[in-house]
Amino acid sequence: MKKNPRIIAVCASVSHYPHLPEIQRELRSLGYKAILPKTAKKMIKSDNFSVEKHKAWYKDKSLYKIKTSLIKAHLKEIEKCDAILVANYEKNGLVGYIGGNVLIEMAAAFIGKKPIFILNPIDENLGIKEEVYGLNSIFLEGKLENITARFKTKRYHS
Repeated sequence: MKKNPRIIAVCASVSHYPHLPEIQRELRSLGYKAILPKTAKKMIKSDNFSVEKHKAWYKDKSLYKIKTSLIKAHLKEIEKCDAILVANYEKNGLVGYIGGNVLIEMAAAFIGKKPIFILNPIDENLGIKEEVYGLNSIFLEGKLENITARFKTKRYHS
């Protein structure tokens, strides 16, 4: 009888969504089920990774209800998952950028006692570095295959 795969919710800045199809493929090849944010799925399906096109609230503040809905939807996915993976890359001159929305998702995983895997190291100038480190984040040093060994340690939030 085949065991159900562990579920990993992928979290990333919208500007990093072009990396997510490859991350999803690699996680699947490692035996995991990867859950992507709704906007990432739309971008992949349409092959349009324009941040401005998908963030309509930038131009019309009355559309922030869409952002609220997207936050709620991904937080529900995080509740159901076994871990989160933060796909962090360079943005605004910062290596391993992590923004406010991803920090919210990391906090939800932390509260749920789920491992928080971070793909790449973070810049020491990242404004939220204390919070990132304080949530007992597990850094993968750019290698998704490190997730398997880290799952085996079972020490995430001591």
